[in-house]
Amino acid sequence: MRRFAVVAFLILLSATRHAAAQAAESATARQFSVTAGGFGSLFNTADGNNQFYPTSGSYLIGLGTYVDVHFTRWIQVEAEGRWLRFNSSEGEHMDHYLIGPRVPIHEFGRAQAYGKVLFGVGKMTFPNGFGYGSFTALAYGGGVDYRMSRKLTIRAVDFELQQWPQWLPGSALYPWGVSAGVGYRVF
Repeated sequence: MRRFAVVAFLILLSATRHAAAQAAESATARQFSVTAGGFGSLFNTADGNNQFYPTSGSYLIGLGTYVDVHFTRWIQVEAEGRWLRFNSSEGEHMDHYLIGPRVPIHEFGRAQAYGKVLFGVGKMTFPNGFGYGSFTALAYGGGVDYRMSRKLTIRAVDFELQQWPQWLPGSALYPWGVSAGVGYRVF
């Protein structure tokens, strides 16, 4: 009986070593991370509010890249660059270089919904040789990221409504679009 008690005690003692449920305690886990990724985009460059564009806008297709920096759960920054060069109509194309805060809205399972407000520069070559220029750009948007593994994230959908307040005197342009892509957590 005494031998049984000693063996049972040793088994229970060795089992406690493997009983930890978390790899790192949530209070001490590293929260800083950087995710870099790429995406494809479809953007409507015209909203019909300007005389140079018809009500049914032209759609540009392009590629882009993004970097998400998470300092804490609530302090996050996103930077993105987008080059819309395909499906061009009459030589039109756009580039976006934006940065700003990103806010997690809700997590459900492995998916996370987020919102963002970005500020930066939009560059555009207008159709029919009308001209080109660089303009202040604001972008309001959000989307859903799906975590495939600890390192790999699928950007299932990302929507943006941009505001170019002074692209021509007395008028504004409101391009909008959707993107989807993949990201890799660097650290």
